[in-house]
Amino acid sequence: MTQQGVRWTADQVLALAPDAPSRKAGSKLGVAGPWSEAGSSGEGTVWGLCKGSGSKPYQTVVDIADVTGAAAPAYTCSCPSRKFPCKHALGLLLLWAAGEGPFGSEPDAQQPPAWAEEWLAGRRKRAEKKRSSDAAPGSAPADPEAARRRAERRAERVTAGVMELEQRLSDLLRGGIASAEQSGYGLWEETAARMVDAQAPGLAARVRELGAIPSSGPGWPVRMLEECALLHLLDQGWLHREQLPEGLAATVRSRIGLPTPAEGPPLRDHWLVLAQYDTADSKLTTRRIWLHGAESGRTAMLLSYGAAGRAPALALPVGLALDAELTTYPGAGQLRADLGEQFTAPAPTAARPPGMRTEQAAHRYGDVLRDDPWLDSWPVTLSEVIPTPLPGPSSDGWQLADAEGGTALPITPSAVSRAGLWRLVALSGGAPVTVFGECGHEGFTPLAAWPRGSGEAVALC
Repeated sequence: MTQQGVRWTADQVLALAPDAPSRKAGSKLGVAGPWSEAGSSGEGTVWGLCKGSGSKPYQTVVDIADVTGAAAPAYTCSCPSRKFPCKHALGLLLLWAAGEGPFGSEPDAQQPPAWAEEWLAGRRKRAEKKRSSDAAPGSAPADPEAARRRAERRAERVTAGVMELEQRLSDLLRGGIASAEQSGYGLWEETAARMVDAQAPGLAARVRELGAIPSSGPGWPVRMLEECALLHLLDQGWLHREQLPEGLAATVRSRIGLPTPAEGPPLRDHWLVLAQYDTADSKLTTRRIWLHGAESGRTAMLLSYGAAGRAPALALPVGLALDAELTTYPGAGQLRADLGEQFTAPAPTAARPPGMRTEQAAHRYGDVLRDDPWLDSWPVTLSEVIPTPLPGPSSDGWQLADAEGGTALPITPSAVSRAGLWRLVALSGGAPVTVFGECGHEGFTPLAAWPRGSGEAVALC
């Protein structure tokens, strides 16, 4: 469990916020003024009453360690907000992290008030019920023959979709890449819908990306041809999957969009949280969390999902570490994993992963493309690099240059336009820093950084 003396930083707390307005509102409540009857237990639970616009204060409880054993904090608040966590939970955590008000003198463990204890007891009861349910034998074993028939029917539908997509690509190339500009996005949206019908969501996603390329700026025909080639390669990989090595065949199935459970023995390690960031569309918010194993040296990615407008439940802010087990997914070069049993709650750490030079990072990405040609980027940690503008009077780009000179990696255009770049520049101040991020064909996207010497990680996304 979390020890009372272990504090998070304000950045780690604010990383839990579902959106920018919540971060702003929570920061305003991270002072002692609006809070009363606040306290904390030795097990990592904090609580307090926050004065609101009504006659009754809001009852807020945050279980930092989570009594159910989950890695992420758990929250409850009597306010009507539909955001999770709400601004009151963020404010209470900021107050605790700063050691202000009732948390300033490291008080002895306190007993939660009745309203907080009721919520905690309910969570313990539900967790115990779930553990008992998971441990109980199933009412009926799965029918392997029925599962085999379902898999065969889906494979047939996917094959039909792949053949149709191959025909669309052939028609495009026969008519010339320039014809994609006249046909518009509707053609590709229709094709993507056909891939959904074929139960190949991975193909559908790539087709939608293909439809956004025409007229997207200088050089779009080259980008269109590249994406068509990758789609064709994926189609052919599916059609000849029986002839592929098992690892590559598993990667093809994953890229097509077939569900594959995590498998193999779990790996226990002290996992350092390197980065956490969200991507969202109209239906879903996807959270990616990068972890590094201190003993194994392995890098792993956790995926978590939330409905549109809601943050995913799993939250592991940068700079924390936890003792836990991970189970990986099959596939050549696959880094995705499922979080299993956690033996300690997340706690701040000054540890950092070992780094490499920019030239090594580029070679590493090239190596992993042999196992997964559809990989957009690969996680790497760069050591002793300095953020500098790209040379040239008309250039507005940036790069990460080796402190010893000679080589550099350009920073991706999307990262240049975000505020995280300026945090990195300020952290560096012209001196070398260690940077974790994703290295891909468009350049390097910085996600977290450590100053030279000691210091906690700084999130850049």
